[in-house]
Amino acid sequence: MNLEGNRYLFDGGIDPLELCKKYDCPLYVYDTGVMKRQYNRLLNAFDVKQVKLNYACKALTNLSVLKFFKRLGSGLDTVSIQEVRLGLQVGFAPEDIIYTPNGVSLEEIKMAADLGVKINIDNISILEQFGQEFKDIPVCIRINPHIMAGGSSKISVGHIDSKFGISFHQMPLVKRVLEATGLKVEGVHMHTGSDIMDANVFLMGAEILFNIAKDFPDLKYIDFGSGFKVPYKENDIETDIEDLGEKISERFNQFCADYGRELTLMFEPGKFLVSQSGYFFTKVNVVKQTLSTVFAGVDSGLNHLIRPMFYDSYHRIQNVSKPNAKPRIYTVVGYICETDTFGVNRRINEIQEGDILVFHNAGAYCSSMASNYNSRYKPAEVMIFEGKDYLIRERDKMEDLTSKQIEVNFEEEVKV
Repeated sequence: MNLEGNRYLFDGGIDPLELCKKYDCPLYVYDTGVMKRQYNRLLNAFDVKQVKLNYACKALTNLSVLKFFKRLGSGLDTVSIQEVRLGLQVGFAPEDIIYTPNGVSLEEIKMAADLGVKINIDNISILEQFGQEFKDIPVCIRINPHIMAGGSSKISVGHIDSKFGISFHQMPLVKRVLEATGLKVEGVHMHTGSDIMDANVFLMGAEILFNIAKDFPDLKYIDFGSGFKVPYKENDIETDIEDLGEKISERFNQFCADYGRELTLMFEPGKFLVSQSGYFFTKVNVVKQTLSTVFAGVDSGLNHLIRPMFYDSYHRIQNVSKPNAKPRIYTVVGYICETDTFGVNRRINEIQEGDILVFHNAGAYCSSMASNYNSRYKPAEVMIFEGKDYLIRERDKMEDLTSKQIEVNFEEEVKV
C-alpha cells in the first residue's frame, strides 16, 4: 500500500477506504503480490540443487491463502492434525505436507501417519512408541540445538530449557531407539525462534545439524525451520536473506558433497511470507483527552489483534483517512474490557472520530489468533489478487456466537 497524492492505494489502484466501505470495519486485507514477492525472494536466495519452502500455515490458515501458496509451488508446514486436513482440503499432496507437532498424543500422530504426510517427531518417548507401531514409515527428527535466539523469550524455542525438540546431546539414545525399532530417519530439523537477524545464528545451528545428519544414512532433506525477521517500523532492520542464502548454500553444498548425494534444503517460513502482506483496518470510535494522554479508541481490540498485548510487538499505525494531515501524539486503544493498548504515544496524522486507521504487518499471527472475547464478532478478511479484491472470510454474525452452544431449559419440569 503506497501513498499516491492525497490517498493510499494498493497495487492495481484499489483504494483501502473503498474496501472499508464495501466490507465494513474492522477488516483484514491481504496482498498476494507481497506474498509472491517474499516467496520468490527467499526461494532465489539459495544456490542449491534442491530447495523446498514449506509455508508455516499457523501464521495465517485461511483456505484461500493456503491455495495461493500451493499455486506458488510451496509445501506446507503444519503443527496440528486440523492444519494437515486443511492442507489436504485445498489440494496439497500428502508428501508436500510436513507435520511438526509438540506435546500431542500418539493418537494424533497416528492420524497424520494414516494421511500419508511427513512426520516430524520432537521427543524420544513418542519416537520409541511410533517406531514400535510404524517402523516402515520414515520420520524426521526435530533437534534442540541449545541456541538462545529470537526477538523475545516467548518466541525463542531452541534454548536448553525449551519444550521443543530433542537435545543434540541425546543422539546416542535416539540411535538406540532406532536400532531397537528399525525406524528410518529421512530428515533432521531445527527451529530456534522468530525475529532472528544474524545469519551466524543459523550457521551455528547448521553446524550442529550437519554434525548430527552425517550419522543418518537415509536422509532426504535437512530442515532449518525459519524465524527470519521482517521490518515492523520504518527503516527497521531485517534478516539479510541474500547474505544468509549465500552462506547456507555454500555450507550445504559442501555437506552434500561429503554425504555422497544431494539432499533437499528445506525451510518453513510463516511470518516472512505473510506478515508484510497483511493490513488491519479499524474505525475510530472516540477521541478521548485525559490530563496527560489523547486516546484514539477504535472498533477492535485484543480479540482481533492480540500481538501487542501478548508479545509487546510493534505494529505501525497510520491514519488512512488523512494521509497529509499534521501529526499529533496519540495512544491507540481498543474497545475490549481490558487494557488493550495497540500503541503508546504514537505520531499519527491528526485523528477525528470516524477516521480509518491501518495496522501494518497484520498478516502473521493476527487473524489466526483472533477470538470472540467479549462476545465480539471476528472481522471479515479480504484478499487482493491481480488487481481485484475477494472476500475470503465473512464477518461473524450473532448466530456464529451461539451455534455450538446448548441452552439448559431451567423452566422444564423435572419428572421423577
